[in-house]
Amino acid sequence: MAQEFRAEFIERVERTKSVVSFRMKPLVRIDFIAGQFVQVLFDESDKANKTVNKYLSFSCAPGKEYFEVTKRISESDFSKRLLVLKKGDNVSLKGPLGHCVLDSAYEKIAFLIGGIGITPVVSMLEHIAENKMKTNACLLYSNMSDDDIAFKPELDTWSRDNANIKVVHTVVNRLRGDKNCFVGMITKDFVIGEVPDFKERDFYLFGPPAMVNAMKVICREIGCDMEKVRAENFTGY
Repeated sequence: MAQEFRAEFIERVERTKSVVSFRMKPLVRIDFIAGQFVQVLFDESDKANKTVNKYLSFSCAPGKEYFEVTKRISESDFSKRLLVLKKGDNVSLKGPLGHCVLDSAYEKIAFLIGGIGITPVVSMLEHIAENKMKTNACLLYSNMSDDDIAFKPELDTWSRDNANIKVVHTVVNRLRGDKNCFVGMITKDFVIGEVPDFKERDFYLFGPPAMVNAMKVICREIGCDMEKVRAENFTGY
């Protein structure tokens, strides 16, 4: 159930040149489900201030002493407020929020993800890996270039160490000649080729609205049960 709470800022972790994670320790215990998000309230006097009060997904598994949220940094006032946080600063938040979450009842799941939409997926995959869940997960993760792949070391480690986790990277512009990274966008044929048992899977779609809509079209065209397709848009802030 969503509640307002405070957390102490611990540290920031650079994921790419433009994507940064912010770790915080809640002053009271916060239980969230992998896939949920939280609202950061920099303006407590005006909760409706959408300029500096924004939503960010949890980008770590539940059950830690800290929680983590991650954002693609921009010139926005919200980004600037995040970047000036100093260790020990208190932050006001509201959460957990969201219903597009990991469900242990799903035996097979797939993710069609673009850019910063990876954040809730990281929470889910880390939870699956840490708890040795039997859930079979396949991630297709699209970015503009190799340098834009957030959480790549973590994703590749979970895939390598867990037989039930498959991670497939694809980029529009490959910079490093990584043979394990495909070139191109996520297409209907790409999904069919990498997720041949797609009709047996529950799908999660996270990313910019245009991409999420495109992935919905793909799911519909290849014959997915649309009641098993869950989506959440990540708009710019």
